[in-house]
Amino acid sequence: MRVITGTARGRRLISPEGYDVRPTTDKVKESIFNIIQFDVSGSVVLDLFSGSGQLGIEAISRGAEKAVFVDSSKKSLATVKANIDICKFTSMAKTVFSDAFSFLQMTDEKFDIVFLDPPYHNGLCNKALEMLPQVLNENAVVICETQNDEELPESVGCLVLDRVYEYSAIKLSVYRYGSQNGE
Repeated sequence: MRVITGTARGRRLISPEGYDVRPTTDKVKESIFNIIQFDVSGSVVLDLFSGSGQLGIEAISRGAEKAVFVDSSKKSLATVKANIDICKFTSMAKTVFSDAFSFLQMTDEKFDIVFLDPPYHNGLCNKALEMLPQVLNENAVVICETQNDEELPESVGCLVLDRVYEYSAIKLSVYRYGSQNGE
């Protein structure tokens, strides 16, 4: 696992050991950032269910102003902090030890990009999508990584499903704030 491009390009990241964390492959990560390439610069990013933190770190490397990493596992959060240190992004990163839903209920922060990559088949993406509109800036984008067979809604509040990409057993669902045609 490595940072693909930007200021921390090529830096190797560590991953928590065990079956609780399933790091996004470099191929899928590169696809994510191709999809949102024009949204990253200057953005405020939320890496919910952060695991190793690689998506938020990649965003900072590519020009995001700040990333907030939320995870309910102390082991995962320790890994995120180590990866932030490896990339020298301490001043642009904030780590939060919390379950995703408590964080979404309590935060006053607003985000431009949100990465959702929770454990599969627990309904966590659906639940997070329902709570996200209150913490989004206008023109926000949300990327959900799930298995192909997980069903996600066409819209939730201000979020509209813009596009779905499939990579083997992985599905990326891209939601955007409002509709693309201005409705």
